[in-house]
Amino acid sequence: MALHNDLILRAARGEKTERIPVWLMRQAGRILPEYRAVRASLIGFVELVKTPERAAEVTIQPVDILGVDAAIIFSDILVIPEAMGLPYQMEEKKGPFFPETIKSASDVERMLGANAADHLGYVYDALSLTKKNLNGRVPLIGFSGAPWTLLAYMVEGGGSKTFYKSKALLYQNPKLAHKLLQKTTDAIIAYLKNQAKAGADMLQVFDSWASILSPDSYQEFAMPYWQQITEAVQEVPLTIFAKGAFFARPWLGKLPCRTIGLDWTEDLTESRQLIGSGKTLQGNLDPCILFADDETIVAETLKMVAKGSTGGSYIANLGHGVYPETDFRKVKLFVDTVKGFEVNEVAD
Repeated sequence: MALHNDLILRAARGEKTERIPVWLMRQAGRILPEYRAVRASLIGFVELVKTPERAAEVTIQPVDILGVDAAIIFSDILVIPEAMGLPYQMEEKKGPFFPETIKSASDVERMLGANAADHLGYVYDALSLTKKNLNGRVPLIGFSGAPWTLLAYMVEGGGSKTFYKSKALLYQNPKLAHKLLQKTTDAIIAYLKNQAKAGADMLQVFDSWASILSPDSYQEFAMPYWQQITEAVQEVPLTIFAKGAFFARPWLGKLPCRTIGLDWTEDLTESRQLIGSGKTLQGNLDPCILFADDETIVAETLKMVAKGSTGGSYIANLGHGVYPETDFRKVKLFVDTVKGFEVNEVAD
């Protein structure tokens, strides 16, 4: 099916676009009244993720309401650990929680690897249905968590201020850590490939806890698995996003993927210098700027796109997911401001 709006795919491929494409991480969610209405009719978040018809519905809502240039499938990065053998729960206002965690070699041994992807049919069904219902309006993005971030959740049992349990595993038993990271990587690769088959036009991998590791640790426990993923997943354009890993930008820029996502601590001009003009950059407005007055939102957005679109291909986004307390009208202002920016406005 031909796409009516393929801006984001052309930008990811490094092609010239008539305007800058824009989408948001967590764009399908609690910022939208329509999403809250769907959630009110279901038991909980996990049920929504596992109900393809409803997941497809909330995936498309931001396209209709916000006017973004891509839909991203409504799911969660923790579907991979669950498929590997570690079910999760989502506690309202607290976040994800694993009743059982990885504590020993036997725990790692029982986890599935690549064949875990076979247990995620509900995600593929949601992708296929969303693709059909979009009817070519915009591209559809699939996603996964990165190996290190998923390991951190599986060992910690949820979010953490220190992540001492998962970091301790790296130092106390690096061999076991690598075994779990490899199994997780195998599952991620199979999962991403299946998403592409199910209709994803583009893929993104989130390393949400990248900043927890030192540069040396990231080089040892993250980069080899990034290399495997980016080499293996070539079916559609791939974006990698390592939040807070500012030190890793030159390394990430050498990987065989199309787009590097950036958070708000990573200056776009400096990132372009470190990563090079051959990659597409994505990001990176601080989500909290969307709590500001309209004038500030417009000014900061224009500053961002002027930097991002200088010296190479660029996709506008936030530096992380939009916060659920954000007024969706402020989000719409952000989107409209990007779409109104003329590429030839870029300052020298």
